[in-house]
Amino acid sequence: MTETRAGSAVKFRSDVTVELIKANAADSDVIWAARVSTKGESSLDDVAADPERSKGLINYLMRDRHGTPFEHNSLTYFVSAPIFVFREFMRHRIASYNEESGRYRELEPVFYVPGPERNLVQQGKPGAYEFVPGSAEQHRIVTEQTKSACEAAYVAYQEMLAAGIAREVARGVLPVATYSSMYVTLNSRSLMNFLSLRTKRSDSTFPSYPQREIEMVADLMEAEWQQLMPLTYSSFEANGRVAP
Repeated sequence: MTETRAGSAVKFRSDVTVELIKANAADSDVIWAARVSTKGESSLDDVAADPERSKGLINYLMRDRHGTPFEHNSLTYFVSAPIFVFREFMRHRIASYNEESGRYRELEPVFYVPGPERNLVQQGKPGAYEFVPGSAEQHRIVTEQTKSACEAAYVAYQEMLAAGIAREVARGVLPVATYSSMYVTLNSRSLMNFLSLRTKRSDSTFPSYPQREIEMVADLMEAEWQQLMPLTYSSFEANGRVAP
């Protein structure tokens, strides 16, 4: 924690947080949504059915990519992460977002700095590259320069606010390492699409190379969803993590 000339304590973090706020999601939702195709109004009988008896149907839907039955549910997460993570996240036009606004509130002096476990060096080329650990000197440079830049930016931000400059103008000096927060609401089909692209798994049918920070968010979201829809999750895993 660092005290700036403006008197505000600047904080640095190397983590992200994800909280499942509200969910209406269960494996049984997939069953009744799928069975309306063949049973019509009789599919209402499956609303309270034991999904364990129909896990073969869930696997069939996943394997053959009949995706719409996986849309009849909802999960809302509260995510705290650096702004650059949200800009990647919002490329997924399959969810509803509400993010805190730098126009309407003064942004907190909390910034992201990569932790010592974060790989720093890129090898290869886009589409076929990997990241490897940096040297102690490289980690020192990243940490010192990130902190210095963020502290200077926050001093400039505070000086503009103190001079009566509007928040929406003053925020322009803040880096994308600034932490923000948002609610994101999506269904399990959309979540599987997100996870297939934003996690790196050796057993995935289609390999993905996400930036580590958004993968940290994805991992936490996945852990919550796995508890809610274990049969759907197992089928997702068994079928190469391909969204239906």
